[in-house]
Amino acid sequence: MDLTLSIFHIVPHLLQINVGGLIKKRDEVTGEWRKLHNEELNDLYCSPNIVRVIKSRRMRWVGHVACMGERRGVYRVLVGKSEGNRPLVRPRRRWEDNIKMDLQEVGCSGMDWIELAQDRDRWRALVNAVMNLRVP
Repeated sequence: MDLTLSIFHIVPHLLQINVGGLIKKRDEVTGEWRKLHNEELNDLYCSPNIVRVIKSRRMRWVGHVACMGERRGVYRVLVGKSEGNRPLVRPRRRWEDNIKMDLQEVGCSGMDWIELAQDRDRWRALVNAVMNLRVP
């Protein structure tokens, strides 16, 4: 069942769904119908921000890889340096650079992420903190 229809059936006096799929809400003060904005729809459906989901899943995967050990191929690809000629333009951002930027947003910029990932409870708290960040 569609979520919009189920909400409409629960509180029909608060929401109105048009034929084009536009969801309207009755204003509490004036009583007029008005369009719902994206932020209101996100709050109504409780859907997380896709950027936060991607960052938290990336952090969770990197924590898993960091606990594997240095002999595993995935670990070497993640942490290793690329060989060959450098491009003339700006260097490409690596996975490790993205992890460091995510940790900087949470406030753990000076710490080694490989050592942090060894403590599962602390790493899980960081992954949850990344998930709960406010992204503009």
